[in-house]
This record gives sequence, structure tokens and C-alpha cells, in this order.
Amino acid sequence: MSDLRTDTPADGVRRITLNRPEKRNALSAALLDSLLETLREGDRDPGVRVTILRGAGPCFSSGYDLSSSLLDGATAAPGDGQWARQANDTWFSVWDLAKPVIAQIHGYAIAGATELASACDLVYVASDAKISYPVVRVASPPDWQYHTVLLGLRRAMELMLTGDPIDGDEAARIGFANRAYPAESLEASVLRIAARVASVPTDLTQLNKRSVHRAFDVWGARAAIRAGTELQALAGHTASAHTFREDALAAVKRAARPQPGGG
Repeated sequence: MSDLRTDTPADGVRRITLNRPEKRNALSAALLDSLLETLREGDRDPGVRVTILRGAGPCFSSGYDLSSSLLDGATAAPGDGQWARQANDTWFSVWDLAKPVIAQIHGYAIAGATELASACDLVYVASDAKISYPVVRVASPPDWQYHTVLLGLRRAMELMLTGDPIDGDEAARIGFANRAYPAESLEASVLRIAARVASVPTDLTQLNKRSVHRAFDVWGARAAIRAGTELQALAGHTASAHTFREDALAAVKRAARPQPGGG
């Protein structure tokens, strides 16, 4: 079974489905390579004007596949901080695509999955989705540090210091997502938006996308995200990170457990 499925649900709209439901669409190196190549194919295909990215099964994605070697085939320079640099290279590759990508999140998106979504141009979530980065509780800051540039100081600080999940409605309210929809209408709503985007000539859409990103770059967003790689690498030398590496998956599961009384 392929780790990705693609279909064309509307004229000019390509849809990519992360297809590892038995692994909760965990992001392995092989899956990420396939995803980037498929997205690049869409950039080269004149029949594609916009791409929707979603997950099969109960969730969008559980994040990086901690049972696999994530640096297989890595192109980032080796040495301290290689993983964070590789993650940045991966997500900026999505960020810098010519044509827009829409993340469609249902169920939950955890850690690396939130990085993937934040690298997309538009993000739509189910109201009951759960968005979280529990790794900040047990190991390190994010590999791709989108929180502050997307959410602002106070919201980013709360999420970084608590690692608590937010639901889809809150994700839309604070700016992680564009909008939240009831779970049962999410797919149709996203497809309607994608078709609206695809109705614009693609040469103009590509310039419109770049104009937003160029302004973001001038404001320093790209440099701010890149600057976080050194702090992520530094975290790898802490006692907490050494403990985390003894059983990373179990540590993330513990950190992601709801707290008594909510969260």
C-alpha cells in the first residue's frame, strides 16, 4: 500500500492523502520524500492549481515517526543540529512551492504534523480537532519554530511553556488555522475553498502567494524560524533530552495525556 494517495476532486485541484492510517500517518523519512516529490510534481503540472493535503483514518498525523530513522537520505550538513536543519529544509520546501497548498486537519495533529500544516498556505480544521506540540514538555523546542511568527508572543509563549493541546476552534481563533468547521462538513468546505482558489489563473495565484511570503520574509519570519535550529540543537544536550531518547515514543505519549480537569 502506498504511503500517499492522490486524486483530483475538482478541476485544477489535486488532493494528497497521507495514507498510513495504521501508523496514524506518522511522518517517516520515506513518506516525507514522497510527499515533497508529489508536491513538486504538482508545481510542474499545468493541470494543478492548488493542492489539498489531508490524512487517512482517524487523524491528520501523529507527527514524526519516532520508530524510524528520520535522517535517512538527509541533505542537511551533518553535525550538531542536523535534524533541526533538515526539518527546516523540508518545511521551507513546502513553504516555497509556487502553487498553494491547503492543510485539512481532522482528528489530531501532533508535533511534526503541526509543522507540516504550518508550512502550508491555508489551514482548515475540524472544530473538534486537537492540535498540540507535547515535545516541548519532555525534550526540546520545535524543530521548525513557527509558533511566534504565526501566533504572536503571548499565544506562542503559552503553548511553548505548557505544551497543552488546543481544539480546532481555538486554533482558528489564535491564527494557527484560517477557519474551523464541524467535522462532518470539513471536507466539503475545504474542497469549496480549493475550487475557489483554482478558479483564479494560476500565474496570478502564484504571484499573489509570493507577495504574501515576501512581506513575511521582510518582517524576519524566515530568519526567526531558522534561528530556532540552534536552540533546538542545544536542547539535545540537556538531561531531559537524554531521558527522552531512552523511550521517545512513550515520553511523547505521557506528555500528550490530557491533564485532570481539562487541557
